[in-house]
Amino acid sequence: MQNKALIRKGAEEVEQNSEREVGAMDNVTTKTSSSSADSDITPAPATSLLPPKKPGGWRSVKYILGNESFEKLASMGLIANLTVYLQTRFNMDGIQLVNVFNIWSGSTNVTPLLGAFLSDTYLGRFRTLIFGSTASFLGMVVMSVTAGIPNLRPLDCSGGSSCQKPEFWQLGVLYLGLGLLAIGAGGVRPCNIAFGADQFDTRTEKGRAQLESFFNWWYFSFTVALVIALTVVVYVQTNMSWVIGYGIPAACLLFSIVIFLIGKHTYIITKPQGSVFVDMAKVIMAACKKRAMSLESIPENSFYDPPLIESDQRVKKLDHTNMFKLFDKAALIADPSELDDKGLPKNSWRLCSVQQVEQLKLVIGLVPVWITGIGCFITMDQMNTFGLMQAIQSDNKIHNFKIPPGWMGLSSMICLSAWIFIYEQIYLPHAKKRSKKNVRLTIRQRINTGIVMAILCMVVAGIVEKNRRETALKQGSLLSPQSILLLLPQFSLSGLNEAFAAVAIMEYYTNHLPESMRTLAGAIFFLSFSASSYLNTVIVNVVHHVTAKHGKKPWLGGHDLNEVKLDNFYYLIAGLALLNFLYFNLFSCRYLEKNADKRSGFRHEDKGLEMNENLR
Repeated sequence: MQNKALIRKGAEEVEQNSEREVGAMDNVTTKTSSSSADSDITPAPATSLLPPKKPGGWRSVKYILGNESFEKLASMGLIANLTVYLQTRFNMDGIQLVNVFNIWSGSTNVTPLLGAFLSDTYLGRFRTLIFGSTASFLGMVVMSVTAGIPNLRPLDCSGGSSCQKPEFWQLGVLYLGLGLLAIGAGGVRPCNIAFGADQFDTRTEKGRAQLESFFNWWYFSFTVALVIALTVVVYVQTNMSWVIGYGIPAACLLFSIVIFLIGKHTYIITKPQGSVFVDMAKVIMAACKKRAMSLESIPENSFYDPPLIESDQRVKKLDHTNMFKLFDKAALIADPSELDDKGLPKNSWRLCSVQQVEQLKLVIGLVPVWITGIGCFITMDQMNTFGLMQAIQSDNKIHNFKIPPGWMGLSSMICLSAWIFIYEQIYLPHAKKRSKKNVRLTIRQRINTGIVMAILCMVVAGIVEKNRRETALKQGSLLSPQSILLLLPQFSLSGLNEAFAAVAIMEYYTNHLPESMRTLAGAIFFLSFSASSYLNTVIVNVVHHVTAKHGKKPWLGGHDLNEVKLDNFYYLIAGLALLNFLYFNLFSCRYLEKNADKRSGFRHEDKGLEMNENLR
């Protein structure tokens, strides 16, 4: 289906331009000129014999996906093997390692909030992506330096409890590199999805269908690149040289910046429209100031609801809704003196527009599903840390070939990309031929499936870990004779959790917020990853403290997994995933439908174009 759409794209654009004639040409020129401060795009002369190619669409998305593929290759080239690097080169024990990894991982998903603010208020998505990619590149250079200069690390240790700990200044250099990577993530993560979505006109059914496929192909493209490249990168890091192994991702980051700049002339680049964070703060402040006022028997015309003045035709106006009515007080005109002679608020921190109020309501409406996402992502965190520690203490030899522990993460990405390919290229085309209608799995179905995969992942991981530990203790060695390949099922289930739950939640955030808030949607998505990392850190430390307190074998802690009961911790996380399943189906899933109903409130100013309520 997707391939046919791509083949027909050129013919359709010519046909559309012929039908719209001058109106369409003026529309393109307006969009292009509105972003002239951020772009060097110049409209073709009106006397041109051939109509100019319209910016946006799959023509520009190919550069964005190329940039995303190499950027993710670089970042995952670090993440996939960071646990191994911290344990083998910085001699970190289990608890310190998990704390450093989770806090850094959480930070890389908090900084997107700052990146979203700067993007929406000052820089725009295009410039924010450039600055973020540059910071990530510098971070990878610092990580390569720590790998190349022995004095920046503690002495190498073959294992045990007597390994030299890193000095504070050595950790300072390490944290500098990780900090630059976190800053870079703050610029890239909230903008890459939103910037790609900007290239499609979701006022049309075709644009909405293309956007829906874009979410899956966004995940698929960089995952395939990771599967191919990380096979080499992780092997080089583990068995050849950490310097070269970190130098390759640094080079890939530089290449991703080049690809992104090459496609600049094809992009739809919008001006920053102002930060929705400030608008939300104003609504909360104004509602607090008017908290004593009553909304009973208040006519609709008592609310401040001016028409939009944005020149960007992609901005949609939100109708007033009855959810979270306490915030409606922020838009209530308590006294005519609150408006000046031009009908504008004298104090924007006391009187806000209905548009600003409804934007805050939309964000609050995402919170229940956002909490569900946190529960889904905690499972993935375990495979990035404890899962790799299991691999380090398993038999990794297959016919005299040593499998790098970091390769275990490849099974997650293979399952993720395989499912998306099967779903998009096999399942959907055949199902549509039979039913002649939209047969996509609903967001609720996919999130539920992802949570089930998370539960199975933890149960399987617990069973495998118990057997690994028992065989290692029976043999009396640090390494277990159990094959590393027995860890593949748990990593594969983790990948399916991401393929179903993460993609669905990302799509939900982006589709259920207006286009002017898409940067915020990306930041909210990655903030759920951050919250899961921080929450996982708390859980790990509490479990370690409680289980070690009674003198028995603790569940977590130390360099040697054979001395702890990691399987019990996995079962605990499986229980939390089960609670998340019940929470989602008994409570938060209702907000999927509520926010879907709100889409009927999106109206295009002066155009009367309505969102298609039957898209889902």
